Amino acid sequence: MSERPMRTSWIELLDEEDIAFLKRFVLLSGSLKDLATAYGVSYPTVRLRLDRLIAKVTVFEDLQLRDDFERQLRAFYAEGKLDPAAFKKILAAYRKSQT
Repeated sequence: MSERPMRTSWIELLDEEDIAFLKRFVLLSGSLKDLATAYGVSYPTVRLRLDRLIAKVTVFEDLQLRDDFERQLRAFYAEGKLDPAAFKKILAAYRKSQT
C-alpha cells in the first residue's frame, strides 16, 4: 500500500506575525473592537487584517494548489503585498517557465 505524502497544515505556513494576531484575537474572545484597541488601530484596519488572513488561510487550504511557489505567491497577493497586475504577470511568467 502506498502512503500519501503528509500535507503541511495551514497553520504551519503562517508567519509569526499571523500567529500572534490569531492568538490575540482568540484571547480577546474574537472581539475585533477589543483587538483594534489592543493594537491601537481602527476597527476597519483590524477587519482588513483579518480579511487578508482569512484569504491567506484559504489559499493554504486549497487542495488544488500543490506548487509551493504558486501557493506563496497567492498568499502574498491575499495579504495585499502584490497588486493585481503584478500578481498576474508573475504568475503567468512562472507558469510559462514550468512548461
